[in-house]
Amino acid sequence: MSWQAASWLLLGGSTLLLFLGLPVAFSFLAINTLGAILFLGGEPGLVQLTRNSVDSVSSFSLTPIPMFVLMGEVLFHTGLAVKVLDAVERLITRVPGRLAVIAVVAGTIFSAISGSTIAVTAMLGSLLVPLMLERGYHPVLATGPIIAVGALDMLMPVSALAVLLGSLSGISITRLLMGGFAPGMLLKVAFVAYIIICVKLNPSLAPAGHQATAYRGWERIRPIIKYVIPILSIFLVVVTSMNVGWATPTESAAVGAFATVVLALAYRALTLEILFAALRGTIMISGMILFIIVGATTFSQILSFSGASNGIVSLITGHGLTQTAIVAGMMLILIFLGIFVDQVSMMLITLPIFMPIVQQLGIDPVWFGVMFLICMQLGLLLPPHGLLLMTMKGVVPPQVTMSHIFRAVVPYIVLSVAMLVLVFFLPAVALWLPNIVR
Repeated sequence: MSWQAASWLLLGGSTLLLFLGLPVAFSFLAINTLGAILFLGGEPGLVQLTRNSVDSVSSFSLTPIPMFVLMGEVLFHTGLAVKVLDAVERLITRVPGRLAVIAVVAGTIFSAISGSTIAVTAMLGSLLVPLMLERGYHPVLATGPIIAVGALDMLMPVSALAVLLGSLSGISITRLLMGGFAPGMLLKVAFVAYIIICVKLNPSLAPAGHQATAYRGWERIRPIIKYVIPILSIFLVVVTSMNVGWATPTESAAVGAFATVVLALAYRALTLEILFAALRGTIMISGMILFIIVGATTFSQILSFSGASNGIVSLITGHGLTQTAIVAGMMLILIFLGIFVDQVSMMLITLPIFMPIVQQLGIDPVWFGVMFLICMQLGLLLPPHGLLLMTMKGVVPPQVTMSHIFRAVVPYIVLSVAMLVLVFFLPAVALWLPNIVR
């Protein structure tokens, strides 16, 4: 079979199954089974497929995923996230669009210790959106910042999807986790600036009639010292231990998960029931991710063995396009895919083709990986199927329509695209921190 036919069969078949709604893991299991029979020699190929599947999830580098997920699950199930929200609300008082700004700041703190974009969006949406609507905020201003800051969780150093991307692509997980930090923080600052400017230009978006309780002195800063600083200290320990080489990402994640549990015990917020709920959530999410890794890794191997990978790479690099044009084309493909498929599917469809091109052209893999993360973050926001748009709709009051939510995310999509362009033309934005790690 020619490499062109193999490409249509493997890439086209897997994409078709995803668009038909078959779960990601089962889509790739079906295509991998067919590919093993055709390209790996029938029954011996199926045996090899099984061995490769076991090897793909036996990697020590995947261990941070359940650890990062557990950190977030404990934070949310114990209610410590609500304590953090209360602390931020006491600290931020006289700012235009105050509650929207609080959402961004609180989301930044949550993303420092949670690897789940959905959890951050759902929690902030269920707690803050009803309150903002009650105080006269426009639904667009009430929902947009929460969705946007939830998506940026992907760029923070405890992102489970960043670990997954690093594992599947062969990019250094430590350097990739560090690379997303600066673009993520810059975007959050841009979000706050946008909210303040919008409310100043159009005060009706966030009426100032309600005055925040004027906490002063110790009462104002006590929750920050009691809850925010200890939680952020866990984040600092995890990041610093990776940054200076004291520990691998796996060891750092284990320390972070252990410290989160100990902190919850110290606050007397952790019961056996809550611990089991957090562990159940961790097992469900991690199991799903590992099942997907099985499909992704074996799919890449079959695609390479069939000759499709080499054929496509030669076709693209043989047209004399510049490195800049090729990378820009890959980013456009990712943004297009983000409209239709989820983030994991984006990785599984594109990495087997993109990474050989990255290696052949000598492109910095961390720079490419950070842009890949930004494109995946965009996919969470893009109408009509953005995952966080659906998440927000599921937790907000009925008067908030999908039209409101779609309009709400447009400015944040524009800001995210601007950040992608900035990283594209100024790689140092993403690479200065990973270069310190080196």
